[in-house]
Amino acid sequence: MSLDEKFLSYEHLRHGMDHERYDWSMLERREPVTWPGRAPLALWINVCVEHFPLNPQSPGFKAPGNMTMPYPDLRHYTLRDYGNRVGIFRVLEALDGYGFHASFAVNGELVERYPYLTRRLAERGELLAHGWNMDCAHSSALDEDTERQWIRQTLAVLGRMSLKPIRGWLGPARSQSSRTPELLAEAGIQWCADWVNDELPFHFQTQSGALVNLPLSLELEDRFIINDNLHSETEYAEQLIDAADCLLAEGRERGGRLLALNLHPWVIGQPHRIGQLERVLEHLRDFGDQVWSAAPSEIIAAAGLALEGSSR
Repeated sequence: MSLDEKFLSYEHLRHGMDHERYDWSMLERREPVTWPGRAPLALWINVCVEHFPLNPQSPGFKAPGNMTMPYPDLRHYTLRDYGNRVGIFRVLEALDGYGFHASFAVNGELVERYPYLTRRLAERGELLAHGWNMDCAHSSALDEDTERQWIRQTLAVLGRMSLKPIRGWLGPARSQSSRTPELLAEAGIQWCADWVNDELPFHFQTQSGALVNLPLSLELEDRFIINDNLHSETEYAEQLIDAADCLLAEGRERGGRLLALNLHPWVIGQPHRIGQLERVLEHLRDFGDQVWSAAPSEIIAAAGLALEGSSR
């Protein structure tokens, strides 16, 4: 008995992608990007400043780093809180010491708990919305009204602290439902960093208008390398240095490349780890004007992406 024809056909089967979210495009075949000063490597450093509720009750999944022990899980809660009380200032000092800029992905609820900290961060660099808190992961388990409320509530609170309108988004745990891009565009978000399927920014289509996706590398994230992959702090630094060397070489030969580093103060701000971040920053500083350290919105603009457009 032969297989029914319906199992052999697929309406979206074609060359390229099987959806309309973004155009199919191979990095090696694109027009080269030229960064300011003709630097071969753009550097985006993002710092996640997060609040993990002590008693998580999300209808969706638990974001990595969430509470795991029976309530009250004070061991994990206080470690996360340590990042906002101690670790963040070590990270800021390291960035200042080597002269690099950073953006800050901030949970909306954290603004209410740490207004002084949020105000200081807003004075230092670009803020992007990071969801309401780390128990508010976006998924299909949410109804549309709840997800819309989380987004709008986050933007409203952050907007009161930011020196500029909030235009960027990084979902808690890079989480999205199938409708999240539409809700982000509807709320006035212009770019997000949840999709890590590329190394340069690209246009992304929604039914509510265009977005830009600026990939924030997961493979080079401190929490992912150290906590999930269980690599040592030294291995973390080696991987970032190797990535920087590779991307810089590619940038010199093929057009601008982007190194995107995502930091969590409760992870990399520990006294036994901060030295490895400084090691990476020193390596990057030694490249001099070969590295352009910039805010995410500056990188998107320099890449020539117009939000009204549809593709590269």
